[in-house]
Amino acid sequence: MIRRTKNTERLCWLLLCLILAFIWGNSLLPRETSAALSQWVRRLLSALFPGGTAPEGEEGHHVLRKLAHAGEFCCLGACAACLARMYCNKKMQWHLLPLLGGVTAACVDETIQCFVPGRGPGLTDVGIDTLGTALGIIMISLILFLNRKRTIKILEENKT
Repeated sequence: MIRRTKNTERLCWLLLCLILAFIWGNSLLPRETSAALSQWVRRLLSALFPGGTAPEGEEGHHVLRKLAHAGEFCCLGACAACLARMYCNKKMQWHLLPLLGGVTAACVDETIQCFVPGRGPGLTDVGIDTLGTALGIIMISLILFLNRKRTIKILEENKT
């Protein structure tokens, strides 16, 4: 259970807004700037994890960008799931609402790219973003499930 306090609510809303600003801000970058940023991240990862087996060249660049899409939206899905859990009691609602929000954010993200030089929308990216969102929701669900299980076990031990 996520305890709904003013501070947790504010923190989740702030994180959600920052994640969306990060996602959409990156979509506003022209192709060359975005590619340079991806290459910088690639060099950083190579320095942090020497001897990695990530593919080089254009293929490696493409894989890194798709993983970044999934990672950004995984964070978005996790944050949205926490918020939805605070407001919704029905399991279906607090799983579906963040997923729909993630799909909407992905569609907005791809629409933004229509207006940026050298960039364009991609249906594949919407799919990757949706999978990332679902992964974030699943992670939060799993954490809450394990926490609930642990709490029940502690309560049962205290009864004896």
